[in-house]
Amino acid sequence: MAVRNIETLVLGRVIGDVIDSFTPTLKMTITYSNKQVYSGQELFPSAVIARPRVEVQGADLRTFFTLVMTDPDVPGPSDPFLREHVHWIVTDIPGTTDSTFGKELVSYETPEPNIGIHRFVFVLFKQKSRQSVVSPSPSASRDHFNTRNFANVNDLGPPVAVVFFNAQRETASRKR
Repeated sequence: MAVRNIETLVLGRVIGDVIDSFTPTLKMTITYSNKQVYSGQELFPSAVIARPRVEVQGADLRTFFTLVMTDPDVPGPSDPFLREHVHWIVTDIPGTTDSTFGKELVSYETPEPNIGIHRFVFVLFKQKSRQSVVSPSPSASRDHFNTRNFANVNDLGPPVAVVFFNAQRETASRKR
């Protein structure tokens, strides 16, 4: 299972564009309205309006995690000059719980791709300790975010789990 997920991350260029190669050590489950997200699957923007439930499995309650959700394809995949656009950051998520137990540093922003197929990437990092992650500057734009730099500044190390989905602009007839 882990090998297949890594292959999907390589094929989807998540490894390379957003993160470096890593070895998954935990399971992260992302669910929108009772629909689990699998790497590489396509979701309609209308299905991801509300923030998802993100569960961390395989760690104890004394371990804390940071979740970053980013779009590396802004404004469009052929010329992503605003790469990356941060959609959500939650810190201090206790192991074996979900993101609602964490501290939201950057509020959830609904994916709304305008041009082409965008990748929306969830990266989970293990924190060295609780309350050790600093928020990006409040005056900073959500554009030009860099997951690698954020991890380096906060001494997070490599990711422990990554999941991504694809989405593109919906026509009015496709919206549900």
